Amino acid sequence: MLGPVLMLSRQNSNRPVATAQTSYSRKYDTPSHVLQTFIPRPARDAYLAIRAFNIDVARIADITSNATIGTMRMQFWRDAITKALVGSPPKEPAAVLLASAQEDLQHRSEGAARLNKGWFLRIINSREQHLANQPFPTLAGLETYAENTYSTLLYLTLSSFPLSSVTADHVASHIGKASGIVAVLRGLPLIAFPPPPNHHSNQAAFGGSPGASRQGAVLLPLDVMADTGVREEEVLRKGSDADGLRDAVFQVATRANDHILTARQMLKNLRAGQDVDHEYEHQHDDDHAYDVRGRDSSAAAQLRDIERGFGVLMNAIPTVLWLEKLEKADFDAFAPSLRTPDWRLPWKAYWAFTRRKF
Repeated sequence: MLGPVLMLSRQNSNRPVATAQTSYSRKYDTPSHVLQTFIPRPARDAYLAIRAFNIDVARIADITSNATIGTMRMQFWRDAITKALVGSPPKEPAAVLLASAQEDLQHRSEGAARLNKGWFLRIINSREQHLANQPFPTLAGLETYAENTYSTLLYLTLSSFPLSSVTADHVASHIGKASGIVAVLRGLPLIAFPPPPNHHSNQAAFGGSPGASRQGAVLLPLDVMADTGVREEEVLRKGSDADGLRDAVFQVATRANDHILTARQMLKNLRAGQDVDHEYEHQHDDDHAYDVRGRDSSAAAQLRDIERGFGVLMNAIPTVLWLEKLEKADFDAFAPSLRTPDWRLPWKAYWAFTRRKF
């Protein structure tokens, strides 16, 4: 392990890279850039590194002309993660930052904590599965995608504090699922009517769209489309005027909102000294390892973990704001108002953080 002086030297040498990546996140992931201020300072570089990694992997579908090239880029990132987490990153800014974040985390935790390679690979694998824009068979399948991408990003960030807690991960799972579902809805117009090659908008790059080829596609779950009578070819012809489209968007958005409501109820229960009322379905997964303290089931201990990790749970705020805008647009996912940045985010986020509400 590096000594404090050498560690500080390494961090300072990476400062120009970190500054560049901050600008990168501001361009391609504005909400995360705004919310970084609520992450504890010792973990903030790790937060930016994780988000930079996610931007790069999410953009692969946007900047590659076919799935084969995209698959090659995904393999590059698998190799890059493997090397970065053992301190030998390739000359890729996000990989360099991840290597530094891993080293810093081990230093801060005295070797007790590490960034989980399996979680990075889960994100890569999930995004790779959707490079060709194949639709989600079911709404539950979309939730699984959201869990394996957006929820997993939150797990990684919590681990960088380090914070290992069943309850914090449980709340993060619901918030991540909501965020992932909303990301797919945000990307609906951009995937149905993709921009010309080499034209990358902020929304297309990080709207969470699980893929973007030059041929239009509709990525709403097939079971929801069947239930509401939506036909892909009609959406590609008529856009927001396609029969049943708003009903389908409403169904999907409702599932996202349900996850937000569940997370809020969990927090309310804990503050009332009660149990969260349902078990965390992923707590026994291989990548979730908790010590005795992390499994403490007392309401006080669980609430303490939530308070400590609340900056990560702030990811709910831009998700809620977008759902509110969608409702005002009568669930027209193609409404121009949904394509503009939400100027309310900074002060809404500050209000939420100071009151510990989302």
